[in-house]
Amino acid sequence: MPKVTRHTLEPLHDTVIFAGGASFNVHRIIMCNCSIYFEALFCRHTACTRTHFAIPDVSAEVMEVIIDFAYTGSVTVTEDNVQQLFIAADFFIITDIVEACIKFVEENLTPENCIGVRRFAIFCPQLQHKAHFLLTNKFEEVVSSEEFLQLTWQELSDMLDSDDINVNEEKTVYEAIVRWIDHAPVHRTTYLAALLLKARLALCSIADIKSMMSNPYLRNNTQCVQIIINALQLKYRLLNATPPMTFCSNYTARPRLPNAVMFAIGGWCSTHVTNIIEVYDIRADYWLNITDHQESPRGCHGTVFHNGFIYCIGGSNGEDACNNMRKFDVKRCIWLEAAPMNHCRCYVSVAALGGFIYALGGFDGNRRLRTAERYRPEINQWSLIASMHDVRSDCGCAVFNNKIYICGGFNGKIVLQSCEFYCPKSNQWTRFADMRTRRSGNGVILYDSHIYVLGGYNGLSRLRSVEAYNPRTNEWHQRPCMSSFRSNFGIEVINNKLFVMGGYNGIDIKSFVEYYSAKTNKWSRACPMGTARCGVSCCVLSNYPNLKQYTMSRDSLPHLEGVQNLEESVRVHLQTPCTNQPDTNTDTESFSTGVLHLGPNPARCDTKIWKTLDPVDPCFLQGFVSWFGVAGLLCWGVAGREAKLVGRASSPNLLLVSKPVARLHTWTRLGRLA
Repeated sequence: MPKVTRHTLEPLHDTVIFAGGASFNVHRIIMCNCSIYFEALFCRHTACTRTHFAIPDVSAEVMEVIIDFAYTGSVTVTEDNVQQLFIAADFFIITDIVEACIKFVEENLTPENCIGVRRFAIFCPQLQHKAHFLLTNKFEEVVSSEEFLQLTWQELSDMLDSDDINVNEEKTVYEAIVRWIDHAPVHRTTYLAALLLKARLALCSIADIKSMMSNPYLRNNTQCVQIIINALQLKYRLLNATPPMTFCSNYTARPRLPNAVMFAIGGWCSTHVTNIIEVYDIRADYWLNITDHQESPRGCHGTVFHNGFIYCIGGSNGEDACNNMRKFDVKRCIWLEAAPMNHCRCYVSVAALGGFIYALGGFDGNRRLRTAERYRPEINQWSLIASMHDVRSDCGCAVFNNKIYICGGFNGKIVLQSCEFYCPKSNQWTRFADMRTRRSGNGVILYDSHIYVLGGYNGLSRLRSVEAYNPRTNEWHQRPCMSSFRSNFGIEVINNKLFVMGGYNGIDIKSFVEYYSAKTNKWSRACPMGTARCGVSCCVLSNYPNLKQYTMSRDSLPHLEGVQNLEESVRVHLQTPCTNQPDTNTDTESFSTGVLHLGPNPARCDTKIWKTLDPVDPCFLQGFVSWFGVAGLLCWGVAGREAKLVGRASSPNLLLVSKPVARLHTWTRLGRLA
């Protein structure tokens, strides 16, 4: 039987629709069945006898797609028609087409188009939310798009004001502002100071803040100069605090929210197992305790995040090895029971791959295991897979290139040096190159395209050495050692840094946390956990919509008093722009002991260029004398308690020489050279 279409039924049509300069022969009953809009249009008492209807503001191409859908029930959404088709389908109340358009846009949502989608989807909260989430989460990529350059200054200001935008360095925000200004400098420099206020400049390094003054947009704008000076002042106050601080609740040094957090769950505390759960906020360098005291304690277990749940697998309750599994719903913050494993497994290695959760080896309370099994969340069921070549417990594993790599461990007699990987496709284990060192209680993780193995116990002592396996060459290479010896510790990668936390050093259980950066090839300290633990298991929750509830409240950070708020003066500037050139008339009455002031005549501007800068960084002053010399610079040097007038800069040729001692605000020598 031939397929029935609109065209095969055309001789039987009873209505004509006009749209976009074209006419379409249709059948009322079919169009009414498709949309209540057409039902209302055709069935009004004045329309019963009409046969011709004009549809305004709909192109002929879109109208044809909608009519074809009415006859066939199928629709083809393309990049060229999706926007107009969505608008028309929403107008005609054709839900199936609207949903098809939304699905198409969601599947094709990228950092390059998310700004446009967010504007377009103003009447579709679901789509707008997804576009906004991508915009904030992939901000560094969005900045490189063409759509970014088309933002209004208010849109950009609102975007930069958000704690949610994800940037590894705040310098990225400054660079985004400059890129936006560069696109149309004549019209956009007016908004520079207002936008610069939205950057958390005190989170940048001192070198980065100083380098900003080389930008002509900033150094020729008195308000921008003041903003940078305030940021430096706050930066030095943080560094000179006791103990030194990295950030505070003051806006200029307020850390943004992370796009990933790290959970550290359970473990052993001295003589007992614990149920403590701490979450690490990497941007605030802070551990947040979210322990549910109704949950049973667990140590030497495995933890993975999969599809909105954190799974805690096996381990020990302090007396026996366990086969049970609990899962934490991160959206609802509740614990749920899940199917138990086929075997009890303490010191188990776990991994998530291809929609399955794997549990490998371990200790069942009597013997070490080489068996392995995997869990399918959709049916809540465990099933056995091929056993490993070696019996092993107390080791780690990592996923790379759709394979699970497991390294080292303990077989009940000796500490192992051997390694093997599992291929789910073939259900087979394959050996690969042995490690350089025997290790049990070691950490194993994928980082920088290598399998990293860290620390552990070699049968004689705890280790701090690190080695990395290159799967492409089947070779192991040494990496810088950790600063502390540790075994049975937590390990994870977050924000391109490899973190290790807690563990046992052979004497004590530690709370100490450090991280390794492949970029710098160095280890650095991080905030220690609130509770010292070994046998702790960790996982990372990333790119998840409700991470804020697992972060430190930014309003609870310490607030530094005496930091100037420039927002009001910049707001006035936007309403009544003042000159972008620094004034050459210096107010010589605005100086005080121990501080540096540079200010234009108060009668000519509401705010001075320089306010109190304490502590003063002489290196910073040396870098900027040549520019400020044009405006006239009066420098005061402080030696002990005595303030001395050094001289007035009358030309850019003045060179300021100084050497900081003890504290940054002490100058030992200040002079002028030709």
